[in-house]
Amino acid sequence: MSKNLQKFGKNLKNLRIKKGLGLREICKLANYDPSNWSKIERGKMSPPSEELILQKWAKILGLRTKKEIQKFIDEAIISQGIIPQDILSHTSAIEHLPAFFRTLRNKKPTREEIDKLIELIRNA
Repeated sequence: MSKNLQKFGKNLKNLRIKKGLGLREICKLANYDPSNWSKIERGKMSPPSEELILQKWAKILGLRTKKEIQKFIDEAIISQGIIPQDILSHTSAIEHLPAFFRTLRNKKPTREEIDKLIELIRNA
C-alpha cells in the first residue's frame, strides 16, 4: 500500500466528512459501491482513473473551482503511480522527465539538463 494511496484516501474521507455525507449517502450520489469507496478511503484500493468519474466525485464533494477539481483528479491519478495524461501529451516535458527523476533521487542533473528545464518552465 503506497503512501500516495493512503494520502488520497485520507483526503477523500476528509472531504466527505466536511461535506456532511455518510459513506452510503455519498456512494448513492456517486453511484459507486460503498465497500470499494471504503477501501479507497483506507488506502487499500486505488481510486478510479477515469476523469469523468473523478470530476463527478469532486463536484459531489463540494469542490467548485477548476483548480480544486484538477488538483483532486491529479492526486487520484498520481496515487496510482500514473503521470497525468495531459502532462504525457507534452513531448517537450516528457524529454525532461529523466532529469527531473534523477533530481528527485538526489542525483545532480547535468548543466545542459538544468538549462533545458529552465527554458521549459519559462515557456510554460
